[in-house]
Amino acid sequence: MNRRLFLQNSVGLSAALSTSSVWAEPTPIPSANTTFKLKYAPHDGMFTNHAGPDILDQIRFMADEGFTAFEDNGMASRPIEQQEKIGTLLQKLEMTMGVFVAHKIYWNEGNLASGNPDKRKEFIKDISNAVSVAKRVNAKWMTVVPGCVHPQLHPGFQFANVVEALKEASEILSKNNLVMVLEPLNFRDHPNLFLYSAPQAYSICKAVNSPACKLLFDIYHIQIQEGNILPNIDACWDEIEYFQIGDNPGRKEPTTGELNYLTIFKHIHNKGFNGILGMEHGNAQPGKSGERALIDAYKTVDRF
Repeated sequence: MNRRLFLQNSVGLSAALSTSSVWAEPTPIPSANTTFKLKYAPHDGMFTNHAGPDILDQIRFMADEGFTAFEDNGMASRPIEQQEKIGTLLQKLEMTMGVFVAHKIYWNEGNLASGNPDKRKEFIKDISNAVSVAKRVNAKWMTVVPGCVHPQLHPGFQFANVVEALKEASEILSKNNLVMVLEPLNFRDHPNLFLYSAPQAYSICKAVNSPACKLLFDIYHIQIQEGNILPNIDACWDEIEYFQIGDNPGRKEPTTGELNYLTIFKHIHNKGFNGILGMEHGNAQPGKSGERALIDAYKTVDRF
């Protein structure tokens, strides 16, 4: 799934533990309302065949199906009145609001890495505006993508430019008990971006050194970029604030690709994570049956 619009299986014990090898998929349990062990967060458009186009009706359907969180990359661009209605409904349904994109993302030019003062000023203004959005929808987290590399600057200078911009943003967010989560994106879908790996994002978080600047570990992107999912989760653990989900290839729901999400989710659960895992992927099949298959897939991999 293109993030610009949406922000789009040897045998034996080793296979059972591998996150990217063949694994015996459990038999899905029948479709029925349930409460999941982890806070999976669907997004706008995922259940329109059941709930229709209205975002409030979609959120109600999500809650009825047992989901306890919701995320929306485009929340900041929604009318204020709609943001307030979403916030009120989420509170009524006892659902947690997940991430929204906090700022303009530059897909084709350097902004924060460049050190351009105008681009940094624009970013800080967007972060300030995002505080108001977060308050309306009772959100804690917002996604930040630092934009493209600046080819005429040494990587060290680019790193410093990004860190300084994020420090300034952290000052604003920490005063409001909010957190920006940095998302590394893979080179295949998003070439030339500055932030491209979990270790790099981890290093930036350490350099910023603020509770308002943490890591968004998108399992789909990390699988493509570097793999080694469970060890990378462990290595980054103290800076991970948020997860996102997508199987590879295809960026669809768990059980549709190479990743052993049953093992991954069990690992995350056993580490005591009680935050959100955003369902930032598409539906593998169309229509109501596809939506039901998606829900059943999550029931399959949530059985631990």
